[in-house]
Amino acid sequence: MAEISSLGYVGFGVSNLDKWQTFATDILGMQVGRRDASSMTLRMDEYCQRFFLEQSDADDIIAAGWEFTSEQELESYVAELGDKGIELQALSAEQCARRHIEKGYRCQDPNGFDHEFFFGHGVALLKDQFRSSVLKSRFITGELGVGHILPFANRNNGAETVEFYKNVLKFRVSDYIRQEVQPGLTVEATFFHTKTGRHHSIATAQAPSPKVLNHFMVQVEDIDDVGLAYDRAVAAGVPIVLELGHHPNDKMFSFYAQTPSGFNFEFGWGGIVIDEGNWEVKTYHQMSDWGHKRNPVSQA
Repeated sequence: MAEISSLGYVGFGVSNLDKWQTFATDILGMQVGRRDASSMTLRMDEYCQRFFLEQSDADDIIAAGWEFTSEQELESYVAELGDKGIELQALSAEQCARRHIEKGYRCQDPNGFDHEFFFGHGVALLKDQFRSSVLKSRFITGELGVGHILPFANRNNGAETVEFYKNVLKFRVSDYIRQEVQPGLTVEATFFHTKTGRHHSIATAQAPSPKVLNHFMVQVEDIDDVGLAYDRAVAAGVPIVLELGHHPNDKMFSFYAQTPSGFNFEFGWGGIVIDEGNWEVKTYHQMSDWGHKRNPVSQA
C-alpha cells in the first residue's frame, strides 16, 4: 500500500509579500528562491522550494504538499483515494512547474485548504546551494520533510478532520494531548506522522479560530539557533506567542511567535523521530513540560 513519505512543501496566501521576505530571511533564516510581483518561493535546503507564498488576503494556509518517492507510489495512492470517493484534480503542467515537481494531484481538506500529492521535487543547481544569512547550523529536513503544520478544525468538525487524516489520507497516529485549559474547556489534539517518522508532520484540534492554520514548525540542528532566532524575533518586534519551553510528546524545545500573516510559527530543536517497531501511542495531559508561557498577542 502506497504511503506518504513526508511533508514536502507548504503554501500560504499572504497579504504582504515584502514583510514575508524580510521575516523569512532575517528571522527564520530561509532563502528566497524566486520572487515576482504576486508570489515568492522559500528554500531551506537543496530543494528548489519548501514554501510558496501567493499574494492573497487570506493570510492562511492554502496547500500542504505531500511527497512520494516514485510515480508508482503516487499513482497507487491517488487511485486508492479515488476508490474512497475522494474528488481529485491533476495539477496542470504550469502548476507543476511553479511547484518544481514532476507530477501532482490535489484534494480538499475538510477545513478548506488543499492537500497536494506529488513526486519528483526539483533540486537546486550545485552552484546555487542553500545559504542562510543568519543560521549557525541548518534546518532538519531531508526525508523528514519541511517540519509540521497544525491546522485547526475550525468548522466544529474535529471528529471529521481526524477521521479524514487517519482513515482517508492514512497518516499514522503518533499520540494525543488532552488538556483542560480552563474549567470545563478541554483541548484535544491528535498528532500524526508519515512513514519517514518525524514525530508529527500534521496535527489538529477543534477550535473556533478565524484562521485554519494555528502554526507551522521548522526544526534546526543546533540548539543555539533556537536562542539566536528568539533574540532576532524579540529585537525585530515580532510578537512572541509562547516563550521558550519543552513539549512532552515530541520532546521539542522551542518558542512560538507570530508571522506577518497572523498565524504562528514554532522554531524548535530536538524533536524525536519515531521508531515504528518500538513506538507506543500515548495520551498526554499537558501541552508543555515546562515553559511555553503564553503572552497576550492580538491577531494580525
